[in-house]
Amino acid sequence: MVKLNKIYTRTGDGGSTGLVDGSRVAKSSARMAAIGDVDEANCAIGLAIAALPAGELADRLRAIQNEMFDLGADLATPFGTDFEQYALRIVGRQVERLEEEIDAMNASLEPLNSFILPGGSAAVAHLHLARAVTRRAERAAVALHELTPVNADALAYLNRLSDHLFVAARHLAATQGGDVLWQPGATRDT
Repeated sequence: MVKLNKIYTRTGDGGSTGLVDGSRVAKSSARMAAIGDVDEANCAIGLAIAALPAGELADRLRAIQNEMFDLGADLATPFGTDFEQYALRIVGRQVERLEEEIDAMNASLEPLNSFILPGGSAAVAHLHLARAVTRRAERAAVALHELTPVNADALAYLNRLSDHLFVAARHLAATQGGDVLWQPGATRDT
């Protein structure tokens, strides 16, 4: 369990931060960019939850928020250190569960005939925002992986999570009159 008695430590004042294994990296590093984007995605999911009514979707998203902290810990623990045996890693079953939830939500939806505009209600818009921020977190994690190995299940989790948030937005929109569809060239003078 994490216990924080003091929030500021002054150890990062020089532009570096500590990883789970005790090593230090620049706050501007690819690793910290990925961890920061995962944190931001988690915050965006929190905004979506705040806009949702209590229920199954909000509960699933709260579980995902917890997994996002696991994902941050995964990214903050480099492979190949003595700390590896204690590393908290995303596992394939978590990715599979996201797929199962996607399939369940998608089962009642009509196929897409157009791209979707991120709106309709505040909750739907927040889900789309969380999806977009999660895609950025995925890009940052892939960029980190291009420099040093990253857990493949963590990369798959981010990819599936953005799909999950997209389908969740569509699923919610279906209960509120449907998706807001893109109309190509709708405002152009013809």
